[in-house]
Amino acid sequence: MVRGQVLAVAAGFGVVVCALCAQRPFREYPAWEYNNFPLPADYQAPGEWTFARLMYPTTPLRIDWQSEAKRGLDWHDGNTNWTIDYPRSDRHLSLAIRRLTRIDAKSVEQPINLEEDDDVFNYPWLYAVEVGHWELTDLQVAKFREFLARGGFFMCDDFHGTDEWNVFVHSMSKVLPDRPIVDLANADAIFHTVYDLDDRYQVPGMQFTQTGSICEKCRTNPRWGTGGDIPRWRGIYDDRGRLMVVICHNMDLGDSWENADEPRYPQKFSALGIRIGVNYLVYAMTH
Repeated sequence: MVRGQVLAVAAGFGVVVCALCAQRPFREYPAWEYNNFPLPADYQAPGEWTFARLMYPTTPLRIDWQSEAKRGLDWHDGNTNWTIDYPRSDRHLSLAIRRLTRIDAKSVEQPINLEEDDDVFNYPWLYAVEVGHWELTDLQVAKFREFLARGGFFMCDDFHGTDEWNVFVHSMSKVLPDRPIVDLANADAIFHTVYDLDDRYQVPGMQFTQTGSICEKCRTNPRWGTGGDIPRWRGIYDDRGRLMVVICHNMDLGDSWENADEPRYPQKFSALGIRIGVNYLVYAMTH
């Protein structure tokens, strides 16, 4: 009996070691907003959870000023839409996970290129920003679908208005063509895993400190589109009722994490944004 227990422990340890060894080494890319962002002292230390950020091609459609700002750049090299808020946002949320839960979060993030290899399968939680500007390739679509089918969890955020919603759905419907996108009820477990989040409100980006507008692409500022007035918490369920995709539309949680230490950005927005991030991650790790 004792020998069997020792073998079981050894086997379990071997699985963890193999998983850690299979992960790609930490890497950084040039970002839309940040370059040479300071590395935490423990950035090489492994963690129980790592913030995995999806790399993706930008749509050629002209949606707004961002569509022109980085036109012609290769998304493989960074510096395009997938890098917005990166890496400051990722590292701030990782620090919050350390402080507010018992999850041993790695202090730095991991960019994930679905076309490159199978590294995505080492991470239970995948995040993408600015998905109103993405356009997934067929290879990415297939790998993404497999990731979700294996029990992976995907969170997307920071896209606004009707045009960006349509761009998002164009790719997402290829990943899960038979799965409807639905509004999440307040009673859903994801809003109650750690914090009770019945009273949610629209979380704006850093632009709020300049414009005073909670929403982007809204009726009061229609230059680049409309439909961004109402925050939407949506998702996609699997056959067992597990949320495998959560969609934060008409809000900017990434900015709320990124600017949690910025005095000009209102504390109440970071407070809710971080709580949503904590709940979504704990749900992903427990469901």
